[in-house]
Amino acid sequence: MNISIITVGKLKEKYLKQGIAEYTKRLSAYAKIEMIEVADEKAPEELSQTEMEQVKQKEGERILAKVNQDTYVIALAIEGKMKTSEELATQLDQLATYGKSKIAFIIGGSLGLSSEVMKRANDTLSFSKMTFPHQLMRLVLVEQVYRAYRINRGEPYHK
Repeated sequence: MNISIITVGKLKEKYLKQGIAEYTKRLSAYAKIEMIEVADEKAPEELSQTEMEQVKQKEGERILAKVNQDTYVIALAIEGKMKTSEELATQLDQLATYGKSKIAFIIGGSLGLSSEVMKRANDTLSFSKMTFPHQLMRLVLVEQVYRAYRINRGEPYHK
């Protein structure tokens, strides 16, 4: 399976880079994984609703430019579906079984995802009703994808 994690903005925090590198290395035994960063849109702190939508629109265009037509897209969004680790594992297993060999998880910028990206998504995923920094979500997501593969293989994983 080919898994892409498409994110907005550059990852600067060393500790997050180290964690992501560790889980990416572990995950490489099960799937091909690619981290794709698109540029975030520079914007002032105070934005009108229209300006926020414009920022999301521009970031969304950059995201969608990285998504192939035959890719199954899962958008991370606070209003997405909450799943257990086992449910995510089952979903990934079923996607592979039914020929979906390309999956892209999309993590938006600090303002979220554009309506165009949400329309393109085949599914949505939420890790919590709480808001998390999008950089931290990269680490949480890659760990959960790794956990899903361990679950599907019946391999032990610390609880």
